[in-house]
Amino acid sequence: MAFQRRRYNYYNRLRRLLPLICAVSGALLILFALLSILSPPPDDSDRRISKQIHYGANDEKKNIPVVFTVPRGGGKLDRDIWRSWNAEFFHGCCNASTKFPNAKAITRNDRYLAIATSGGLNQQRTGIVDAVVAARILNATLVIPKLDQKSYWKDASDFSNIFDVDWFMSFLSKDVKIIEKLPQKGGQTWSPRRMRVPRKCNEKCYINRVLPVLHKRHAVELNRFDYRLSNKLRDDLQKLRCRVNYHALKFTDPILEMGNKLVRRMRKKSKHFIALHLRFEPDMLAFSGCYYGGGEKEKKELGTIRRRWKTLHVNNPEKQRRQGRCPLTPEEVGLMLRALGYGSDVHIYVASGEVYGGEKSLAPLKALFPHFYSKDTIATKMELKPFSSYSSRMAALDFLVCDESDVFVTNNNGNMARILAGRRRYFGHKPTIRPNAKKLYKLFMSKENTTWEEFASRVRTFQRGFMGEPKEVRAGRGEFHENPAACICEDTDAKAKAGKMDSRKLGKKNKKDDEQNEDEDAESSETDYEEDQTDLQDRGLYNGTRLDYDDALSVSEEPELEEMLSD
Repeated sequence: MAFQRRRYNYYNRLRRLLPLICAVSGALLILFALLSILSPPPDDSDRRISKQIHYGANDEKKNIPVVFTVPRGGGKLDRDIWRSWNAEFFHGCCNASTKFPNAKAITRNDRYLAIATSGGLNQQRTGIVDAVVAARILNATLVIPKLDQKSYWKDASDFSNIFDVDWFMSFLSKDVKIIEKLPQKGGQTWSPRRMRVPRKCNEKCYINRVLPVLHKRHAVELNRFDYRLSNKLRDDLQKLRCRVNYHALKFTDPILEMGNKLVRRMRKKSKHFIALHLRFEPDMLAFSGCYYGGGEKEKKELGTIRRRWKTLHVNNPEKQRRQGRCPLTPEEVGLMLRALGYGSDVHIYVASGEVYGGEKSLAPLKALFPHFYSKDTIATKMELKPFSSYSSRMAALDFLVCDESDVFVTNNNGNMARILAGRRRYFGHKPTIRPNAKKLYKLFMSKENTTWEEFASRVRTFQRGFMGEPKEVRAGRGEFHENPAACICEDTDAKAKAGKMDSRKLGKKNKKDDEQNEDEDAESSETDYEEDQTDLQDRGLYNGTRLDYDDALSVSEEPELEEMLSD
């Protein structure tokens, strides 16, 4: 009887609690429904990362619905991916002709030219090269150039901290008289007249603008000296440019030793390696005005950074990408390289600062190329300590590794990329890949709707003319530091010794390539450079441990923009 009473009380309490349980459950269901309706959708970047792209054909065995499967290997191609076509028939040639007088015969003892460079390491390098030529045009003695120490990077390095001064002076002694500092006049240091010359100033421009001042004041200092010399000069002056850039400008021993150590460590890991100048830093993306599908979060973050430059007008991010003015994402760079034949076993050295999106942005690239290194991963903090406080010295280390790499990949164009492209052409046309971003854009946007084979074939087609091969760009086109045509000679003797080579086949291929590349050539970096000198959205480049911005910014009179000249 007592048992039945207890059971009755239990069921009675359960009946009273049942409505409360139902009410709570209903409220929770309504709450979950409201949350699902009101919560924002995932960022575009999340959707972009989570698309059904699989790196490795083995994923098909796991019954995963595959839209776009990227193979692990590079596939079989009809070319050597580690060398340029016909590179053996071309070599650098920059010796002075017999008609080029010795510096002692033409230098006037009452003319001194001083230079104050501008920007980061590689932009300053262009200024140093052109300063030597300007001194030659003016028959003046050149004072060792001053490096930019006042811009926001606050790098206190001077010329002797970066370059070997004694080698620089001795190597060029027959071309230009060079001294370390201005001589004293009346017991006091000579005070030069400070002035600026227009961009792309030619010989006549220097003679008309600077020479009269030299006659009167005897010492002139040209400020913010970057890209102040025309691309179109007579051949003997162009060859002098090459002697300065490729032979006289040698890094100091500590930089060379550390840079060579980094190269040796990469060589120990693999016979061949790629150096990638990624250029996907927050400042770079903000300055370019590009958008990568990161939703309001990305727009807010990059917009805040972009407001540093008050003169940059609001642009159309979609138009920027369509016109090829935006760096590729790390994933897109990886897909391009795989399509060009580089498999997952390839080792990559990355020269980059803080990548926007961090590891999330890098994850697809690392999935494609797991052998992924930088100077910070192959050198200890103690080894890098003498350089780490100086952005230009850190940039010099990256420059050396990129220069010595078997393949150099630049993600869009800037000073370091242009100088390295020209240098690699001069020293044997080592492969230098620049994405044809204008053509690749639509292909990347629609990649999930095509097969890998079709995608890879179109990438290889679009990249013709953008691989650093001989005669890709016609002589005299664009920026001389990138295309030093006057300093590259064809070795006809070596071509003749090839003997059994089918010259008709070779000629046919070259002719075919010329026809196919006519449009790409028109879109080459040199043409872009000339067309975009006044476009404030087009430039920006990371150099070592910080971002530098291109010379195009100097068209603005805003002081901060003047400091943000690219490298």
